[in-house]
Amino acid sequence: MRIKRIYILLIALFAINWTFGQSDFFVQLADSALVLTKQDIQYDSSYFQLAYPNGDVPENKGVCTDVVIRAYRKLGIDLQKEVHEDMKANFDKYPKKWGLSRPDKNIDHRRVPNLMTFFARHGTVKKISQNPNDYQPGDIVCWDLNGRGLTHIGIVSRKKSKDGERNLIIHNIGAGQVLEDCLFNFTIIGHYSYKK
Repeated sequence: MRIKRIYILLIALFAINWTFGQSDFFVQLADSALVLTKQDIQYDSSYFQLAYPNGDVPENKGVCTDVVIRAYRKLGIDLQKEVHEDMKANFDKYPKKWGLSRPDKNIDHRRVPNLMTFFARHGTVKKISQNPNDYQPGDIVCWDLNGRGLTHIGIVSRKKSKDGERNLIIHNIGAGQVLEDCLFNFTIIGHYSYKK
C-alpha cells in the first residue's frame, strides 16, 4: 500500500513538473520578447547577408519577424538554422511567393509565410478565435493586415490590456519593437506555439 502511494505521488510530481516546464518555456519566450521593446530599432526590411548559423541583421534594425527570431534566440533556438534546414529538406512544402528555386539562409526565416509554414510543421497549430483567453503568453500570432496578403507576426505577452481583457502583443509594425493592445486589430490568419 505504501509503495502504491509513493508511486502515485511520484507520477503526480512528474506531471506537475512537466506541465510547469512546458508553460515556463512560453512565459520565458514572452518575457524575452518583452526585453526587446527596450531596444531602439529602426524598421528596415532590406536584404542582408547574414552569418550562418545564428546570423542576425544589424542590432538597430529589424522587422516583425526579427522580434520572433530574436526572442527565440535568447532561449537558444536559432530559427534561421531551423527554417533553413527544414526548407533544404522540404522546399516543396514552403510558399513560392518570391521566385526562388532553392532556400536562402539570409532571408527565408525573415518571411512571415515561411515562419507560418515552419510553425505549422514543427509546432502546435492553435485555434483562431475572437476569444482573448485562447491567446496565451508565448503564443505566436500572424495577421493579414490589408486583406490582400500583407502579413505580420507577433508574440503574445504576459502584460494585459488596460481593461484586463487581452494579453498585449510584442511586435514591430513599423515603429520599432513595441508592446501594444492590437490582438484583434487585424485579421488573424495563424496561431501557433513552438518549442524545440
